[in-house]
Amino acid sequence: MDIKVGDVLRLKKEHPCGSREWQVLRVGADFRLKCKGCGHQIMIPRRQAEKNVREILPGENV
Repeated sequence: MDIKVGDVLRLKKEHPCGSREWQVLRVGADFRLKCKGCGHQIMIPRRQAEKNVREILPGENV
């Protein structure tokens, strides 16, 4: 999967705030994602993130 910093990921499960879209802030063995709804940031393993991605939207570069 070709995920770059700045891309927006639409995930299968929604965040408690109701948003499904997350902006990628860091890539590597782990991803740092920022919720587009409330701004909450999380770190999740690459494997888990790639498994839960429904769609990759090209975003603005950070």
